Amino acid sequence: MKNIYFFASLLFFMTLLSCSSVNVYSDFDKGTDFSKYKTYAFYKKGIDKVEISDLDKKRILRAIERELKAKGMVVSDNPDLLVNIFTKSREKIDIYNNNYYGWYPWYYGYGFGPGFGFGYTNVTSSTEGTLFIDLIDAGKKELAWQGIGVGILTNFKNIEKKEARINEFVSNIMLQYPPQPEASPN
Repeated sequence: MKNIYFFASLLFFMTLLSCSSVNVYSDFDKGTDFSKYKTYAFYKKGIDKVEISDLDKKRILRAIERELKAKGMVVSDNPDLLVNIFTKSREKIDIYNNNYYGWYPWYYGYGFGPGFGFGYTNVTSSTEGTLFIDLIDAGKKELAWQGIGVGILTNFKNIEKKEARINEFVSNIMLQYPPQPEASPN
């Protein structure tokens, strides 16, 4: 009986963890030694080109700064890494058709047999946003790591909820940094 409860709990938590509202991807140069990066600065030229409000830029940069500081990195005038961001968004339209054609049980009419049901079509639209966080090797002027987060954006009227959503994007992306070395196949 204990095993049933254990597996049911395990299944519940795995389902809960897999329902993250931000899909995260990362890419990096495998030849890079990420342990050498200790300092960073924001790449102002690139960040100024991002087409979002200055308030949202500040929220994103504060969240990145908080994550990098938690990883032991410090801001510097002579940084090891330059941090750049880029955003994009697109309208996402989902169409659900709930018409039913098939076999109906007796409680839907006269007996059991083939038929069709009345359904409905539901159309929803949402804005899907993508946040790119680029970490550029300041010495080589080359991209060393890129984190990407994709998720649904909501037009929050509540600033705290908006900031929480931005923090969710950034923290989920930055969980991928530094990349973990792959285990060699034996």
